[in-house]
Amino acid sequence: MRDVTTAQPLDVQPSPLALLLLGREADPKSERGVECPGDLPSPSDPGLVERARAAKEKLGSKVFVLGHHYQRDEVIQFADVTGDSFKLARDAAARPEAEYIVFCGVHFMAESADILTTDDQKVVLPDLAAGCSMADMATAEQVAECWDVLTEAGVAEVTVPVSYMNSSADIKAFTGKHGGTICTSSNARRALDWAFEQGEKVLFLPDQHLGRNTAVRDMGMSLEDCVVYNPHKPNGGLTAEQLRAAKMILWRGHCSVHGRFSLDSVEDVRARIPGVNVLVHPECRHEVVAAADYVGSTEYIIKTLEAAPAGSKWAIGTELNLVRRLANRFASEGKEIVFLDKTVCFCSTMNRIDLPHLVWALESLAEGNLVNQIQVDRETESFAKLALERMLALP
Repeated sequence: MRDVTTAQPLDVQPSPLALLLLGREADPKSERGVECPGDLPSPSDPGLVERARAAKEKLGSKVFVLGHHYQRDEVIQFADVTGDSFKLARDAAARPEAEYIVFCGVHFMAESADILTTDDQKVVLPDLAAGCSMADMATAEQVAECWDVLTEAGVAEVTVPVSYMNSSADIKAFTGKHGGTICTSSNARRALDWAFEQGEKVLFLPDQHLGRNTAVRDMGMSLEDCVVYNPHKPNGGLTAEQLRAAKMILWRGHCSVHGRFSLDSVEDVRARIPGVNVLVHPECRHEVVAAADYVGSTEYIIKTLEAAPAGSKWAIGTELNLVRRLANRFASEGKEIVFLDKTVCFCSTMNRIDLPHLVWALESLAEGNLVNQIQVDRETESFAKLALERMLALP
């Protein structure tokens, strides 16, 4: 038996990623940041709501607060506008008189707002650790290496990159630099139609599920037309022949929330609630989307429930904060709205924007202290904006 009293301690060093997740390091090239200088008010502070109101009132028209649909109710109540990521970035750009844009969302959204707003406006993210696991699944270095693989296979010249809005500014810039466009979950079909007019293949970043669902469900392609590029394998785990045969080269990324819904979830809710309508986001897995009754973006989900008849039953496959808010909103109309999965699942990084962080950010700005500013460098901004403008020009 090993003598535990004399055993030498293991020389184990935590990895950079482990330190990042523990909040002890920062990575400027990652969606996740960790530093939040200054003191936060206590989460149990009973005066938080009044403090937020007072700071926002003091700032007046100098501040414009954006709230993503997936935010907590405690934060959403202070948003001047709510919406999905691109709608909010456009709303910010439409308010040039606001000196401060406080983005209650995640890092890539704040980057997009900075790209689309004026140089005089300052975009603030209340907690720099509010990143996006999907966006983190595609780094600039990995995508550059992927392009080299496509070049060696002889297909780069006929491949058009299409990047989901849920990507870092670096990935948007790569897309713009290589003749591609950005898409949202609501215009992915139009973006792919445009891309196939420019070339023979599409490199879809970073969400494989949105790319696959759009190509197969909406455009009539087959699953065999799609291959998955894994950045953690040599050559993406693909042969040159596979790359030449594919129409859709899907990046191996996914949303940690939407990716958890399964076919079992759909079958279970149908068994539990007879007559239920299953409505899911296109970031869900292909088999989930294929089994659903309705599929669409966050805005589509909201509009579908608004138009739904009283007494109808719905199981929603998207982030839980939004589902709960919709269930409460439409309860008086007799609409039964439940979460598709039995297991509670919030977007953990989106939920980092809580009331203490929002109060800290607003009070700091009211005192003249600019905190947690999100700035995209000029070159990255230039190419990322080019990709975004191509999306805006889509028919």
